[in-house]
Amino acid sequence: MKKISIVIPMYNEEEVAKTTYTRIQKVLQELEPYDHEILFVDDGSQDKTLEILQEIAKENKKVKVIAFAKNFGHQAAVTAGLKNVTGDAIVIIDADLQDPPEVLPEMVSLWEQGNEVIYGKRKSRKGESIFKILTAKMFYNTLNALSDVEIPKDTGDFRLVDKKVVDVINSLPEHNKFLRGLFSWVGFKQKAYTYERQERLAGKTKYPLKKMCKLASDGIISFSTRPLKIVGGLGILTIMLSIAILIYSLVSYLFNLNHLEPGWTSIMVAITLFSGVQLLSIWIISEYIARIYDESRNRPEYIVNKKINIE
Repeated sequence: MKKISIVIPMYNEEEVAKTTYTRIQKVLQELEPYDHEILFVDDGSQDKTLEILQEIAKENKKVKVIAFAKNFGHQAAVTAGLKNVTGDAIVIIDADLQDPPEVLPEMVSLWEQGNEVIYGKRKSRKGESIFKILTAKMFYNTLNALSDVEIPKDTGDFRLVDKKVVDVINSLPEHNKFLRGLFSWVGFKQKAYTYERQERLAGKTKYPLKKMCKLASDGIISFSTRPLKIVGGLGILTIMLSIAILIYSLVSYLFNLNHLEPGWTSIMVAITLFSGVQLLSIWIISEYIARIYDESRNRPEYIVNKKINIE
């Protein structure tokens, strides 16, 4: 009997935890004859999320719980879930129910047709601000412009993935994983599933602007060295500008065209331009160096405080 595993990262989701479980459990029961398991990963919640999950796990042994020692982030929570599931197909879905679990039977059907990665593609984004929609669009356009891997637009982490794909993802040793990018990078037979994204059931988003910028940074640095090439291009551009400034200064001196103090314009332009380019270049390079430093420390992506119903 084939088995479907559901991975659900949770962070301060006490308002939706029971409803999320109820809706997903109902869908899974309708997916017979498939066996199933639900794995909640509590990402260091500060509310009653873990208590609720523990109660659910006591009533249903097919519900498993991993509790982190602190908040390590959404991608770390999903990673922990992927490393502890046992299903033939694994579904990643958030607890806020913006991605409706009722579409899972259709995704399972696509999987049975031979597709190994079925990723959710949003037809619409209900309940999201214009700012959120515009920044998301900018994020994917920028990422695909800089990245060596084509990442589908209007997608998130909501997807159904075959076990062999998850095994490949789990074998990758890197930290700061950008999972939606990695699922595109590993290849296999991929299929988009278009759906209507719903409004958040309750609570507030766990991805404010600061975390969105961190996610964007992880995506660009993990899948592209193009920013470093841009630094080289800026160096060539500044050399060309400095030559132009030199020519301008010589012409101004010979024909007495400069009405300011001699050399003032060229010095100020050169100082401000080169300073800006140098600071920008140092910042870009330092991001890559910081990532190398983080990987070299070989610290774990997360620390598990407790496991429930997991052998």
